[in-house]
Order: sequence, then C-alpha cells, then structure tokens
Amino acid sequence: MTIHTELRTLLTAITEAAVEQVLLRDLQQLGIKAYTISDARGRGMHGLRDGAWGKSANIRVEMILPRPQAESTLLFLQEHYFTNFAMVAYLQDVEVIRADKF
Repeated sequence: MTIHTELRTLLTAITEAAVEQVLLRDLQQLGIKAYTISDARGRGMHGLRDGAWGKSANIRVEMILPRPQAESTLLFLQEHYFTNFAMVAYLQDVEVIRADKF
C-alpha cells in the first residue's frame, strides 16, 4: 500500500499567552484559516515560563501552510511581534495526507 503525501510547511510560533487574541486576529487577516493552539512551558532566554501565573503563560501556535504563505507569515511575525514580545518561531517541512485540508 502506498500513501500519497504532499509537502507543506509547518510554522510554529511560541509566544506569550497575553497576545493570543491579537495574534489570532492578525493571522485571520493574513488568510490563515486553520491553526492549533496549545499551552507551552519551558525555559529560555526570558527565564522559566511555567504557566503557573496566567500572565507568564506561553502558547504554541502551529499552522500547516504552503511554503510561500508560511514564509510571508513568518516575516509578518518578525516585523510585528519579535521586538515587543517574547516570541520564537520556526519553519519545518512536513508531509501531509489530505492536502486539501491545508
């Protein structure tokens, strides 16, 4: 049995939970139709982010997109969020089935 996959790009952004609603509004305006949000905890340049205190919580936003859209969205995040918020973002190539969902 052969599984047919297509190449897409996973854009992951980890940021402060406090910006979630603004970020989602911006993503919608950029044409992002689907995403997954989960809580994120860890340690990095800004110290421990354990989520025990709501204002220090982090979220992980994941979007599977065509490469050009992923790159333009990442550039938007860099220009509008990186300077003022604790945000990291990265791209990964992924193979998907049901590519029409993305």
